[in-house]
Amino acid sequence: MADAKKTAEPLLTPTVDEDGTPFWTYAARGELRIQTCAEPTCGAPRFPPRPCCPHCQSFDSTWRRMSGRGRIWSYVVPHPPLLPAYAARMPYNAIVVELADAPRIRLVGNLVAAPDAPLNSVDPTRLRIGARVHVVFADQDGVTVPRWILERP
Repeated sequence: MADAKKTAEPLLTPTVDEDGTPFWTYAARGELRIQTCAEPTCGAPRFPPRPCCPHCQSFDSTWRRMSGRGRIWSYVVPHPPLLPAYAARMPYNAIVVELADAPRIRLVGNLVAAPDAPLNSVDPTRLRIGARVHVVFADQDGVTVPRWILERP
């Protein structure tokens, strides 16, 4: 019996729907953009993307470029049992980032040492609520996803 080389299981990838397609298209260009109400009296950012503004009920929207800066609002270091693709990468983190230029908007991702670094590239003891981060982008099984790295003081 031949020894087959085991390939790593893929990580979960986002489901791209019609409302969110522009977010992922901009991410593939290395841009963090958030859907924003285009009604002049409103202008509220919204995430996740959706057809109607929850503040003024307008169906007009635009995609505003963000600075990519934020702070860790919350985080978790998952513990077993984990999906097989993630068990091989532990200990890793999942963080919630509050955007600096849209504080009501929070995105989920991973804190990594570099854009293409593995999910477990940051020691969990370095995670701190309020730590300043900025976005980077990495390919994850054909989808460009935002990840986060710590800002240097």
